[in-house]
Amino acid sequence: MSNVSSRSIFRAAAVAGALALAPIAAHADQLMWIDHLGFLAGDPSVNVSFNAVNSGVGSGLSGLIIQSTTTGEDADGGGNKVIETSLAVPPGYLVDGVRVCYELSNASSFISQIRLAQVQDPPATALVLLDDAANLTDPGPVCADSAILTTPAHPADGALLLSLRVNFGDVADKIVVRGVALHLAMDPKSLLMTHTHRYLTGRGVGQNNTVVQTSGPVDPPAPAPAPTRR
Repeated sequence: MSNVSSRSIFRAAAVAGALALAPIAAHADQLMWIDHLGFLAGDPSVNVSFNAVNSGVGSGLSGLIIQSTTTGEDADGGGNKVIETSLAVPPGYLVDGVRVCYELSNASSFISQIRLAQVQDPPATALVLLDDAANLTDPGPVCADSAILTTPAHPADGALLLSLRVNFGDVADKIVVRGVALHLAMDPKSLLMTHTHRYLTGRGVGQNNTVVQTSGPVDPPAPAPAPTRR
């Protein structure tokens, strides 16, 4: 027979209820993880690599290893020292932020900017939609969210490019990216949100052959209140 008292069980239930009612994070949306191993080096001074056995940082958990042959956050020949990738966003969603999970070998080398840009038509320029220059100097391992986009990015307006600027204090340092995710919000104008259609309920014995129409998306039911102790 278990020696856990009913008082302990009630206390645990109370804590769980408090957590369920705690304020949600600033990004109240869907989180979609992308392929963080697909980032490319933005210039010859930046090196990206992968080691499944040992990343060489912290516990050694694998990830995208970033190194630099020069110090600072400027690329060879000028511009930002970055790694960059393009983004694929599922239909019906907008991008309103980015999450980066990482670990540093030394706090003197860190991610200094999260930038989201969108290629314009014609594809000769890219409009910067997010330019979060917060220095991610926490050695980690840790996950950090970017600022929220004032106007969420619509993927249909052009290719989306995500870049992480890096600042190296020592060429011996490493930055390991362990995960990158997009904060996605439902597009209220999407057909996935507004589509309905008419159909017949059926024919034959036991069927009424009635024309009905589907509804739009239905919000999930509110959670049932926690039982009260008597």
